[in-house]
Amino acid sequence: MADHTPPLESGQLLNSDLSLLTSPPPPPSMVNGDGAQQVILVQVNPGEAFTIQREDGQFQCITGPAQVPMMSPNGSVPPIYVPPGYVQQIIEENGVRRVLVLPQAEFHPGGHSPLHHPPHAHLQAFIPHPHHPIMPPPPHLYSGMAGSTGDMNAQYISQYHPAHIYSEQVSSDTHPPHGRTPFVHRDERANKTYERLQKKLKERQGGQAGGGGGLVPSKDSPPLSPQKSRGTPPAGGDLQNGLGLKGVEEQCQASATVTGLGMECPGRGRDVEPGELNEKTQALQEWLNNIGKPVVTDIQARGASLCWVAPVMTVADEEQKEGEEKSEDPSFSYEVSVSYCGKDGKYNTACSGKELSATIEDLRPATDYHVRVQAMYNCLQGNPSEPASFTTLSCEPDTPSPPRKASGTKSNLVLQWKAPCDNGSKIQNYILQWDEGKGTGVFEQCYYGPLKQYRVTKLSPATKYSFRLAAKNDMGVSEFSEPVDMMTSCSVPAPPLRPELIQAGVTWLCLQWNRPVGSPKEDEIGYVLEMEEEGSGYGFQPSYDGDEVSCTVRNLHRSTKYKFRVAAYNTEGKSNPSPVSEFTTAPDRPSCPCKPSVKGKPHPTSFRMTWDPPKDNGGSDVTEYVVELSEGLSGSSWEQVYRGSAMECVCDGLKPGWSYQARVYCLSEGGQSPMSETLQVQMPAVPPGPCQPPRVVGKPKAREVQLRWAPPQVDGGSAVCSYSVEVFAPQAEEGKEVYQGPELDCTVCGLLPGRTYGFRLRAANKAGYGPSSERSEVTTGPGAPEACQPPHIVCKSPSCAVVSWEAPPCNGAAVTEYRLEWGAAEGSMQVCYTGSGMSHELKGLLPATNYFCRVQAVNVAGVGPFSDVVLCQTPCSVPAAVSSVHALRESEMRVEDRSSDREEEEEEEGEEEGDGPLLYSPSTCLGLRWEAPCDHGAEITSYLIDIGERQPILTGPVTKYIIQNLQPDTSYRIRIQALNSLGAGPFSHTFKLKTKPLPPLPPRLECTAFSHQTLRLKWGEGPAKSTPTDSLQYHLQMEDKNGRFVSLYKGPCHTHKVQRLNESTSYTFRIQAFNEAGEGPFSSVYTFTTPRSPPAPLKAPRVERLDESCEISWEALPPMKGDPVIYCLQCMQGNSEFKQIHKGSATVFQLPNLSSSAEYRFRVCAIRQCQDAPEIIGPYSSTVTLLPPRIETPASSSSTGPKAAEAPRPRRSLTDEQFSFLIIALLAITSILIAVAIQYFVIE
Repeated sequence: MADHTPPLESGQLLNSDLSLLTSPPPPPSMVNGDGAQQVILVQVNPGEAFTIQREDGQFQCITGPAQVPMMSPNGSVPPIYVPPGYVQQIIEENGVRRVLVLPQAEFHPGGHSPLHHPPHAHLQAFIPHPHHPIMPPPPHLYSGMAGSTGDMNAQYISQYHPAHIYSEQVSSDTHPPHGRTPFVHRDERANKTYERLQKKLKERQGGQAGGGGGLVPSKDSPPLSPQKSRGTPPAGGDLQNGLGLKGVEEQCQASATVTGLGMECPGRGRDVEPGELNEKTQALQEWLNNIGKPVVTDIQARGASLCWVAPVMTVADEEQKEGEEKSEDPSFSYEVSVSYCGKDGKYNTACSGKELSATIEDLRPATDYHVRVQAMYNCLQGNPSEPASFTTLSCEPDTPSPPRKASGTKSNLVLQWKAPCDNGSKIQNYILQWDEGKGTGVFEQCYYGPLKQYRVTKLSPATKYSFRLAAKNDMGVSEFSEPVDMMTSCSVPAPPLRPELIQAGVTWLCLQWNRPVGSPKEDEIGYVLEMEEEGSGYGFQPSYDGDEVSCTVRNLHRSTKYKFRVAAYNTEGKSNPSPVSEFTTAPDRPSCPCKPSVKGKPHPTSFRMTWDPPKDNGGSDVTEYVVELSEGLSGSSWEQVYRGSAMECVCDGLKPGWSYQARVYCLSEGGQSPMSETLQVQMPAVPPGPCQPPRVVGKPKAREVQLRWAPPQVDGGSAVCSYSVEVFAPQAEEGKEVYQGPELDCTVCGLLPGRTYGFRLRAANKAGYGPSSERSEVTTGPGAPEACQPPHIVCKSPSCAVVSWEAPPCNGAAVTEYRLEWGAAEGSMQVCYTGSGMSHELKGLLPATNYFCRVQAVNVAGVGPFSDVVLCQTPCSVPAAVSSVHALRESEMRVEDRSSDREEEEEEEGEEEGDGPLLYSPSTCLGLRWEAPCDHGAEITSYLIDIGERQPILTGPVTKYIIQNLQPDTSYRIRIQALNSLGAGPFSHTFKLKTKPLPPLPPRLECTAFSHQTLRLKWGEGPAKSTPTDSLQYHLQMEDKNGRFVSLYKGPCHTHKVQRLNESTSYTFRIQAFNEAGEGPFSSVYTFTTPRSPPAPLKAPRVERLDESCEISWEALPPMKGDPVIYCLQCMQGNSEFKQIHKGSATVFQLPNLSSSAEYRFRVCAIRQCQDAPEIIGPYSSTVTLLPPRIETPASSSSTGPKAAEAPRPRRSLTDEQFSFLIIALLAITSILIAVAIQYFVIE
C-alpha cells in the first residue's frame, strides 16, 4: 500500500466538462433504483486516466480508451476522485446518469444552494484507505433547485451534486496545484451536454430567485436544500452556516479565564508584536501552536464527535522546564471551528471549552465539513490546527410541503406536490393519506409511489376531503405534512337575486348581491356581473368575475343610467342571469366659471363685472353664483358681495385709487365648483384736495425767495406726483409758473429787489391737478446795482488813454465805488482802478496794441454785474528794440550770392570735391541772426548794423546777415536798429563777436608699407598715435569706382592702414587738415599701387613608401588671375639642409634610391609665374617625416600570409605648429600649478 501511486498522480487529467457516460442507458429498473444494484459506466477517453479504490483498499488507475463499469449496491453514486482544482457533478436526465468533471471556481458565499455528496456509510467498498486519505471534492453550489416548478421531476435530479457551480472554463495561464496543465478538449457531444446542463442551471437559478418568497440568503446564512421543495427552514437565529448556536452559547458561557502562571494579558487592547513578548510568553505561544489535528470519532447525520490532544511541548521547552522549578501545567481552553465551504473556506466557531473532546450538533446530512481546533490561554491564541474533514451521514427526507389541488370535478381531485430535501439519499416513494371525507382526523393511505401527482377518483360532490403527504428514501420515512382541505364540485347553481345599490359615485357604483338559494356552503361559487350602458348599443358586457358578493364598478360616466345583472357559476356550469337592475351615477361638481371681466369703465367708487357660465356643468344645472371681493393684491381676506343666479353684478362703496381682486364660483346639485381666475381691478383716482399756502424759509433775498409747503390732506386715491407754484408780479393779474416737480420746497429766482410778489400752490396726481391754494405775499430785499453802460476810451498818445463811464441804476442803494478792469486780452483783464470817480487815465501803453476794458458798480447790497467789454487800439509808432541777436554756426554760413569771381572759383572747387554748397570762411566773415522786434503797427523796412569804427551796414527787412571782409582772429562790437515808415527804433544791446584764425594747410601724404591687400599711409610730422591735446585733425579720402572721394579716416592720427584692397591695383588719395579755425583745403591727389599676391600655403604633402622609393603628392592650386602656378618640392636627409628635388606644375613626385637607414623630411611650396614680373614664391608647407623601415625578426620574416606582406606603416612625427602648441600647453599647465601652489602654501 505504501508503494502504491496516489490517485492524483496516475495519468492525465479528466476533461473539465466531458460527459463520461457514453454507453447506452441501463435498464429502467436499475436506473430508477428499484433493483438491488445499479451499474454506472464511466467512459475514459484516449489519453486520460481514471482512478478508483477497490474493496481491498488498493488504488487502480485505468487509462483510456475504456469503459469502466461501477456497481452500487444500493443505487447510490460511488465517489469518483478528481484532481485538485476540479469537482464532479452527476446528473440524471431521461433515465441516464452522467458524470461531469468541472473546474473549480471562486466561491461566492450565500449565492447558491448547496447540494450534498452521496453517503459513504453503506458504501464500504469505495471508502478511501486510511493510509492514503483522498480528500472528497469540496462542496459547491448548484443554483435553481429550491422552490422551482420546472419540467424536470425529482427522480431525474441527482441526489449527489457539488455544492457550488464554478466558472465555465479555466484560464489558459492557470495551472492546478499539482502542476499539470488542465485538459480542456471537448467533443461535440460533450459540448451539447454541457450547454444543456448550464441552461437548466440558469433556469432553476431564476426560478429560485423568483419563487423564493423574497428571501435572499445572506452571506453567513445556512445553505438551502438542493431539492425543489422542503420543509420550513429553521429560524435564522438557530442556525449559522449549518451549525446550531445553542450549544455554542452554552459552552461559551462555561468557559472562564484561567490563571495558571500568574501572567497578565500581554496584548490586551493593542496589537502585540512577537518582539515585545517576554521569553515565557514566547515559549507559551510556541506551546499553543503545537496542537495536533483533531480526530473525528463518531459521525451521525446531524452531528459529529471529535477529540484532540493537548498541545505538545517541544524538547527545548522541556529541558528549560526541567532546569526551572516545577510548576503546574497551565490549563488551556480550546475553540472548535467548522467550515462547510472547503478546507480553505470560512470557519465559524462551533464550541469552546477546556475539554479535549466536543460534539458538534445541528449539522446537515450528507455534507462535507472541515473542523479545526485552536488552543488559547488567557489572551494568547495559538495557530489553528490542521483541519480534519468528514462527511455527515444520510437520513430520512425533510417534511414535504402539503399537496395542492391542480384540478377537480364532482367526483375526482388531481393533487400535485413538490419534492423535499432528500438529505443525501434519493427519494424513492411518496405516501399520500386522506380522511375519506369523514372529518374524523383519521387518515388512510391512498397512494404510494415515486410520482409527484395523483388523481383521487370516485368522490362525492360538494364534499370536503383532507390530505397529507410524506416522503421515503433508503434511510426512512419523513414526517407527514400539515393536513390540507380540498372540496369537490357540485351542480350548477340557481340564478341569484337582482343586484342592489350600496352607494353611487360620480364615476363608480358599489353593488352587492346574495348567494343563490339552495347552494351548499362548501360549494365554490363564482359570480359574473354584467353591465349595459344606456344608449351605448353594445348590450350587456361583463364587468366583474370573482367569488365576492359585492363589487365596485369604476370608470363610469357621470349622471348616466346603467343596467346590471349577475350570474353564478361553479365547476359544473353557469346559472341564468338575475333580473336587471337600473342605477344612475351621481352628477359631478361643475367646473369653474370663466374668468370675470369688468363691464364698462370703472368709476372711482364702483365697477360692474360680468362672467360666463362654466364650460362643464357637471351633469346638472347651475343654481346660483357667488362673487367674493378682496381689498388689495394680497388676497388674504375675501368678502362675499353677491349671491344669485344672474351673471353680472355691481360692486360699489369702494375707495378711489385702490386695487381690488374679484372671483366667482357656482353651485349645482353636484356641489361647489372651483374658484374662477382672479380679476384684478384698479379703481380710478381723483385729483388731490387743496394745499396750504406756501411759506417763506429764511429771510427773503434780493432776487430769490425759498418756499416750502406741506402735502394736501386728501390725495384722491393716488400718490401726489407733482406740485405747481405760480408767482404774481406787483400789479399783475395773471400768474406765471415758476416751479413744477415732486419736491416739497423750491427756490424762486429772477425777482427784482425790494418788490412784493404773490405765490400760490396746487398738487397733482395721475388724475390731474387739484384746486390752487390761497395766495401768500412775499417782499424781496435790496439788491446790487445794475450793469453799467459800456465805458468811453480816448487815446491821447500811443502810450496814453483816458476811460470814462456813467452811473447805473442803484436798485435801492447808492453806488459806493466803481471797479475798472483793463487788459491786452479779453480773458486776462486786471483791476486797474477802484474808487468813486467817473473816469481814469492809463499810461505806459504799447503802440498799435488792442486793449480791452469793462467797469462794475458796487453798493452796500453787493457787487453789480460788469458792463460790456470795450475794445481799444493805440496808435502806431517806431519799431521796438531788437531783443535777441545770435551768431550763425559755420554750417549755416552758406554762400548764396555767386556774383564775385572768388565765389565762382570756390563753387567750381566745391563741385569737384562733391561736398555740397560753399560756406563762408569763419576767419573773415561773421554771421548774425536776430528776431524781428514789434513793428508797433508799421511794417519794418530795414535794419541798421553798427560794427564800431567801420561804417554802419544797412540791410533790408531780413533777420539774417553775413558780414564779410573782416580781419582773422579779431573781436568786433555789434548792435542792430530797426526802421519803419515812422522812423528808427532804439538800438539793441551791444554784444561782442570774434573771427576765427585761418585754417591749416594740407600735409604731404606718403606710403610707408604695402602688401597685396593693404597700404599704410603717413602724413605730417608727429607720433603715430594721437594725444588728447591735439587740436589739429586730418581728413583722409579715397576715390571710389565712380570717381567720387569717400572718407576713410577722420581724426588726429598721422598714419592709417587701408585694408581689403585688390592686388596690383592703383588707388587715389587726398588729405585735408582742420582745427577749431575750420577746414583747410584738400591736398593734391596721390596715387599708390598694390603688389601682386603670393600663392596660398599648401597642406603637408602625403608620403608613401614604395619598396626602395617613395611617392610624394600634394594638393593643387588654381591659377591666380591668369598666372600659372608651379610647385617646388624640397627634401632633407638626416640632419642636412633642405634641397630642391623637384620644380614644376606636377603634384606627384617619386624619389628613387632611398636609404633604408636614413630619415627623410619633405616640404612643398607654390610659385606664381607672373608674365611681366619675376616669380612670387609662396610659404612652405608643414614638414613631413619619412622614417626608415623596421627590421623584422626571423620569426616574423618567416611568416606567410597576407598580413606578413604588409609593411609597417611609418610613424608620423609632429609638425612645427603641433610642436609649438604642445610647448605652449605645457607652459600653461606649469603656470597654473605654480599659481595653485602659491595660493595654497603662501597666501593661505
